[in-house]
Amino acid sequence: MPKETAEHHAKFIIPLLEQAMRESNLKPEDIDCVCYTKGPGMGACLQTVAVVVRTLSLIWNKPLIAVNHCVAHIEMGRVVTAADDPIVLYVSGGNTQVISYARQRYRIFGETLDIAVGNCLDRFARVLGLSNDPSPGYNIEQEAKKGTKLIPLPYVVKGMDVSFSGILSYIEKEANEQLAAGQCTPADLCFSLQETIFSMLVEITERAMAHCGRSQVLIVGGVGCNLRLQEMMQIMVNERGGTLCAMDDRYCIDNGAMIAYTGSLHFRYGHVTPVAKATCTQRYRTDDVEIVWRS
Repeated sequence: MPKETAEHHAKFIIPLLEQAMRESNLKPEDIDCVCYTKGPGMGACLQTVAVVVRTLSLIWNKPLIAVNHCVAHIEMGRVVTAADDPIVLYVSGGNTQVISYARQRYRIFGETLDIAVGNCLDRFARVLGLSNDPSPGYNIEQEAKKGTKLIPLPYVVKGMDVSFSGILSYIEKEANEQLAAGQCTPADLCFSLQETIFSMLVEITERAMAHCGRSQVLIVGGVGCNLRLQEMMQIMVNERGGTLCAMDDRYCIDNGAMIAYTGSLHFRYGHVTPVAKATCTQRYRTDDVEIVWRS
């Protein structure tokens, strides 16, 4: 619902800004720069925020910093977990990527060929009629803990890339047929879906570790909160003698702190966005950004 979400942003962004300034006891003169998400994301929401930050930049006479949402997830993960040079698994409702840093870019080694892993989980939650509170993916995770039967599902890894749309179509069909026949429970379906898609993600992450010679894995993005994904990744990393860097929902899910922190890195190294170029885009790839703060 991009239109409704953009309307929500427009309604609450000024009260939220006022609350943040009040609680932090800061004034505009105390601020060095204004940071915002350029993309990727829903166009209407990005546009709403871009209008506000351009206005603030002009009113307060502060530099403006455009931030890549994906890079912000990575940098928040690095600072919170103290990860040094990890393979990054970025998993969310809109993105699924395996990433490694090289020569001032976050290089994408593998990604989804269609829908993101979080989108797959959310859509299946709706098939089962699971609640959106606090999130569909969280409720899939809780339901999966009660599952006891592993139902065979398509396992789609193509080189370093993965595909989830076919799995979703297949399990939607199986859910209707097997539930009607009493052959499984909703918990069994959630369990089977998680085990299958998380195994795919662990496989391509391990391949990236081997290719790049890395011993650390950092999981970022909203799906990174999933404890079963963390557990499966931990087993693989332990077998390789490595380290897993994972976070809870405070830092995995989208948050303003990750945009502010990454924007501060750009600002510290002189990367400022002219107001005339302070646009937004729904398609802004992780590897489009020059990572000037890393050697």
